[in-house]
Amino acid sequence: MADNINRFLGGSPLAVIGKLILLSILIGVVLSALGLDPMNIFASVQRLFRGVWNMGFDAVRWLWQNFLLGAVIVIPIWLILRLMRAPKGR
Repeated sequence: MADNINRFLGGSPLAVIGKLILLSILIGVVLSALGLDPMNIFASVQRLFRGVWNMGFDAVRWLWQNFLLGAVIVIPIWLILRLMRAPKGR
């Protein structure tokens, strides 16, 4: 019986409950940062989409500028690390 429960849940019940609690908290923080309210989720989602729609191309411009800013640092460091780890010739 216990093996069936473990198989159904994907692990021991306490471990699964712990993972679900941590994942729920993490997702809750992300959704809260997006301005979603658990008591009125449908209105919150509608407000979120309306806000994204109203931002229009300003959001795309903001995303592009931040991508470029991060890429200026990330890409050269990644390239240097890849070149340092390249296999040496025999």
